[in-house]
Amino acid sequence: MVGVETVAQATARSKIIAAARHVFVNPGYAAATIKQLADAADVSVQSVYFVFGNKPSVLSALLEVEVAGDEARISTLDRPWVAAALGAPHPLGQLRIQVHHGRLILERTADILLALRAAASADEDAALLWQTNLAQRRTVQQHLMIGLVEKDPSVDLETAINVALTLTSAETYTDLVVESGWTGEQYEEWVVGTLASTLGLDQAKKSRPRRM
Repeated sequence: MVGVETVAQATARSKIIAAARHVFVNPGYAAATIKQLADAADVSVQSVYFVFGNKPSVLSALLEVEVAGDEARISTLDRPWVAAALGAPHPLGQLRIQVHHGRLILERTADILLALRAAASADEDAALLWQTNLAQRRTVQQHLMIGLVEKDPSVDLETAINVALTLTSAETYTDLVVESGWTGEQYEEWVVGTLASTLGLDQAKKSRPRRM
């Protein structure tokens, strides 16, 4: 019986997370209700409360899944692409790997993050989740840029972190890719080129590493 309940709970969790992506973007996180989540997921209201407890927990789970790209409980810093980026021999090789995967994450999360930011001004739970996401993004960029500085000690760490956070924000991605019609590849090239130029990296070595 326990095993059946566990499978049922996992199934409900996946359905609720999938539904939350649409409900939290339209009508928006602040306006969304547990009943709307339940209806969109085709589960009972009681199931939403049983699996997640409250609306902020649903949003937190949604962000975790969309950032990762799957439901595996593996943190961003333990993902293979992070190791591949840090293992690249040249700073530009590292940037290409991390920017590529950062773009894939933004494809999955930019609309959710903008909805969360919009809700943060009026909702205390949303504000806390927004600040948590900002802190997590900084932690990831700091980890990656420490590796970059080890490859090129002339790079200023804080500058690298702050510029990367700005270029890879949901706002910047949405302005260029969604609103202005850039392709994902154009966006990647711009981010890599801007970072390399700002940080004073040698762009003569532009060999493209195999993406992991």
